[in-house]
Amino acid sequence: MKRIIMMMLRNFFFVIYAWFRLTWYTHHMDTVPEEKRYAFLKKICARALKGGNIDLVSSGIENIPQEGGFIFYPNHQGMFDLLNLIQLCPRPISVVAKKETKNIPVLRKIFTIMETIFIDREDLRQSMQVIKDVAAEVEKGRNYTIFAEGTRSRKGNQLNEFKGGSFKAAQKAKCPIVPVALIDSYKVFDTGSIKRQTVQAHILPPLYWEEYKDMKTNEIAETVKHRIEEAIAAHLNETE
Repeated sequence: MKRIIMMMLRNFFFVIYAWFRLTWYTHHMDTVPEEKRYAFLKKICARALKGGNIDLVSSGIENIPQEGGFIFYPNHQGMFDLLNLIQLCPRPISVVAKKETKNIPVLRKIFTIMETIFIDREDLRQSMQVIKDVAAEVEKGRNYTIFAEGTRSRKGNQLNEFKGGSFKAAQKAKCPIVPVALIDSYKVFDTGSIKRQTVQAHILPPLYWEEYKDMKTNEIAETVKHRIEEAIAAHLNETE
């Protein structure tokens, strides 16, 4: 909370401007190009990084597919994870978010601009429809982020189980699965500190349809989780 307050105070006038502009965009989704909306979100992320004393170290931008739809599958550490991905990814991305986040004021506007799909994890029928909707959008060329752990790990840089069902949309769309290793992202908001913090985001080589077409979803989940764990361990060793 302290860092959020610092971000807002350091960007006080921009926050006011951004609120009105986000509001305007949400009411003109059909007329404002997605690229323009996404560029503004990247500007917000850049301001958040600077105002929050956050340094973002990244690698693997070249692993992002340049054409066609894909799905990011990062580990999930906290609220700052999505800002990392928006800041890094040159192509517009949407996200699958749990329905509980739908009514958080600022997030609601950002989610609207990103054309977020919300999932009710307690409603199996609705969850299946989300899979179909995401797959259909990815087939059209839209890119998504799905947090396969379902919720943030709350264990620092350790991962929770990756849920096999999270990969059904990719399997249905036959799209590239792009693992992302996030390191120390939880420290931004969960430690109560406002000291300068370095966060790492490493985009790993994609798994293409030919590589996972014969795998079950739980096998895909384990493969992606293992690759992220290896990347986190390797980068943490580099900084020690």
